[in-house]
Amino acid sequence: MLLDGDNLRTGINKNLGFSNEDRVENIRRAAEVSRLFAENGTITICSLISPTKEVREMASQILRDKYVEVYIKCPLEVCEERDVKGLYKKARKGLIKDFTGIGSVFEEPEAPDLLINTHLETEEESLKHLVDYIVPLVKY
Repeated sequence: MLLDGDNLRTGINKNLGFSNEDRVENIRRAAEVSRLFAENGTITICSLISPTKEVREMASQILRDKYVEVYIKCPLEVCEERDVKGLYKKARKGLIKDFTGIGSVFEEPEAPDLLINTHLETEEESLKHLVDYIVPLVKY
């Protein structure tokens, strides 16, 4: 199952904004849903911005031994170049307040289970790293 942050914000998290409290609640809900899937044997990939150590630790506590932290690393400059939605430009102009990495803090994970440097490899290579890491964890 893939839980994407944009999709969650149009459904179960549509009442949340981007304040620190709402960001924490966004991650909490995603972790709770992921736990339900995990308890039923479904691998769930959460594609979310998890900007602080605090929210990652919370998700880890909810998911316990089912939690795997994958850090999709990319320099801010490259993120801005890849900005298909124009959000970084809006944030730089002050039109989006508290945008992660610009107006709001991003704390790099200290010891992720898997680090993928997307600026140094193709999408296919990044996906292969993820699959090669996740598949051996599956218990049938």
